[in-house]
Amino acid sequence: MNDELIDTLNDLIETCKDGEEGFKTCAQDISDSQFKQSFLTRAAGCAAAAKELQALVIAHGGSPERKSSLSGTLHRRWVDIKSAIMGKDDEAILNECERGEDVAKKSYSRALEKDLPADVRAVVERQYQGVIQNHDLVKNLRDRARAAAHH
Repeated sequence: MNDELIDTLNDLIETCKDGEEGFKTCAQDISDSQFKQSFLTRAAGCAAAAKELQALVIAHGGSPERKSSLSGTLHRRWVDIKSAIMGKDDEAILNECERGEDVAKKSYSRALEKDLPADVRAVVERQYQGVIQNHDLVKNLRDRARAAAHH
């Protein structure tokens, strides 16, 4: 069993769980129903990614992470506090979501710098593309919200 590999995968599982929680929180707080649906779809995608990574951990002889990380908990609290202060301003919520996806991008790019077995690399690369799409989607939504707010 490769401990470093298991740690790397478990770190990504936490990242996915954080994303799932983060997108769910944003979906609850955001006023625009179109955004809400996008976030729920993203949350489901993060949950599926976590399951796929958990299966890889087991396949490589490790025990998979089941929960989101402490940083995820902080991220969640921060979303809650921010939305309370901001009176649930969509642009502010989207900014927070984008920040969460920045963290996810960093976690995946760090993982891809490591020497990963081919089966693991294929999954991580595919998921990384999904994270980049999430990030770009959130950025586009935020820019739309910003434009709408400043008319």
